[in-house]
Amino acid sequence: MIPRPGADRSTDPYLPEHGNGGYRVLHYDLELDYRIESNRLAGIAAITAVAGQALSRFSLDLGRMRVQDVRVDGRAARFTHRPDKLQVRPERPIEDGATFTVVVRYAGKPVPVSGRWGDIGWDELTDGVLVASQPIGAPSWFPCNDRPGDKATFRVVITAASAYTVLVTGDPVARRRGAGTTTWVYERSEPTAPYLMSVQIGRYDLIDLARGGVVQRAAIPPRLRPAFSRDFGRHGEIMAAMQRLFGPYPFKEYVVVVADDDLDDPVEAQGMAIFGRNHVDGRRTYERLVVHELAHQWFGNSLTVADWRHIWLNEGFATYAEWLWSGVSGGPPAATHAAEWHAQLAGRPQGITVADPGVARMFDPLVYKRGALTLHALRLAMGNEAFFAMLRSWVAEHEHATVTTEQFRAHAQRFTTEPLDALFTAWLDRAALPPLPR
Repeated sequence: MIPRPGADRSTDPYLPEHGNGGYRVLHYDLELDYRIESNRLAGIAAITAVAGQALSRFSLDLGRMRVQDVRVDGRAARFTHRPDKLQVRPERPIEDGATFTVVVRYAGKPVPVSGRWGDIGWDELTDGVLVASQPIGAPSWFPCNDRPGDKATFRVVITAASAYTVLVTGDPVARRRGAGTTTWVYERSEPTAPYLMSVQIGRYDLIDLARGGVVQRAAIPPRLRPAFSRDFGRHGEIMAAMQRLFGPYPFKEYVVVVADDDLDDPVEAQGMAIFGRNHVDGRRTYERLVVHELAHQWFGNSLTVADWRHIWLNEGFATYAEWLWSGVSGGPPAATHAAEWHAQLAGRPQGITVADPGVARMFDPLVYKRGALTLHALRLAMGNEAFFAMLRSWVAEHEHATVTTEQFRAHAQRFTTEPLDALFTAWLDRAALPPLPR
């Protein structure tokens, strides 16, 4: 059941406590000052939003920071803050349809948001910072409407010690050096979900990933350059292959960050992917993950799920991209990967429906692999030409928007006269693993 939205709740059936009702955000303007030694962040967040109803109060998601002041349209507002919600009561009610601006001054020691997936969000490294916010970590470092469907543009200004490189998920527009500090300015002009915004701070070398076409850069610990040059040496080819398969890359540039710490898994952000040093071994062991994270720029970042039920539209598509790259690059074709994974999954308990796996299993490997198998079954039913035309059209028609499983089912049906309802029902709506079409 979809929850009823309220000032402190969203309509996301999995995470209704994250996100807020009554408005949508148009733009975030964040001015941040970060002291690495003490892990202290001071921020001013100016949030422009439009009311979806008359508002006598509203809420923002914000973690364990100390709020100093809140103003709505320039007037001081009353507020209360507990470690997950900032509740604001403006001096004057906001009319339905009105555009308004909220300015929040805050400071403190940012810590990740704790949940069933561990600690997520702003995280101190051995020497620097990593921000990986999927799905609930954005409020660890700025006040926001923390739901994937509320996409907005961003401007982020962050000042930190000059010995460190600061990267933000946005296009770099300015850099100003001061007395021992440097201020970095980034703008994200494409609509972006809060969880896809990221900050990376470290002692990094900045290098080119590939030359020509899409700007592709990397920020890496200097000692990892030799191994990195092999592990990511085919990145230009991977980008070209993804564009042939899915259409033009949806952002102005792509940045890979390798943190100087171990990470369990790489993580994607808007126009960025973050890997751990353990993913760089000089043997291309993790190249499939390089492909997976790049594919998320189309599936997850440009096309963002309207709510978390539809997570297979991110993870199933990125997993299938791994299989497609394998075939393109001279490895086993997608059909071989599909057959092998189908055989593996056939011997395991299922107990999950891909289109609605439940909050406890939304990142279950079954969602990833069953999602990819769904796409391969669809490809076999439609034929190559229709299938890839459908994928490119799906990406183009929903660029920088939000998507649902129901939209994808309807979209795919446009590209074939073969009825697809039974296929989708078997693969997405039922727990039992269907046979793989031949």
